[in-house]
Amino acid sequence: MTTTISPFTASPLTARTLPRRPVPTRVLPTRLCPADLLRLTDQTAADILDGKHDTALPDQWDDVARWSTRLHSDDDVDIWLISWTEGTSTELHDHAGSLGALTVLSGSLTESRWTGRGLRDRVLDAGDQASFPLGWVHDVMRTPGTAPSADPTLSVHAYSPPLSAMSYYEVTAEQSLRRVRTELTDVPEK
Repeated sequence: MTTTISPFTASPLTARTLPRRPVPTRVLPTRLCPADLLRLTDQTAADILDGKHDTALPDQWDDVARWSTRLHSDDDVDIWLISWTEGTSTELHDHAGSLGALTVLSGSLTESRWTGRGLRDRVLDAGDQASFPLGWVHDVMRTPGTAPSADPTLSVHAYSPPLSAMSYYEVTAEQSLRRVRTELTDVPEK
C-alpha cells in the first residue's frame, strides 16, 4: 500500500525525524564586542597620556570649535580622539550599523540617551567609560561649567565596524523618536 501525503494534510513525520535547526543567535555586524571596544578606548587613552600620540595633537586647543582626529583605522575598527567645547552638542543620533564605546580622557561629558520613553542623562567624568550597542540613540556634550574653557575635554571613541552613516532624531510631542535625516559619514560625533 502506498501512502500519499498531500500538502494539505498532516505529515507522518515526527519531531524526532525532522532535521534540527540551529537556534537563532544575535548576529553582530562585527567580530568585536562592546567589551573589546571598551578595552581599545581605555588602552588608547593610556597611550595618549603616555605621549604616544603627541604628534596627532594640535599645538593649541580651540575653545570654540570641536576637533577630532582618527588615531587608528582598519577593517574592524576606527579609533578617534575628540575634543569637546562648551555649548556644543552632537544632536540626538545613532551610529547606524556600528557598535561604539568611549573613554573620557579629561573633563566631563553629559550623555542624553533615548530610553524608549524619554531622555535620560548621565555624566561621564575623566576615566569613565560607556559602550553603545546597535540602536543606541544619544546626544553628547561637554558638561557645562565643569572646567575652564581653555582646558580641553577629551574622549577616545571606537566604532566597529568603522562608521559609515549616522541618523539624527528629534523627540516628538508624543514622546517618540522621529528620524529627521541620515548622513553618510566616516567622521564621528559631528
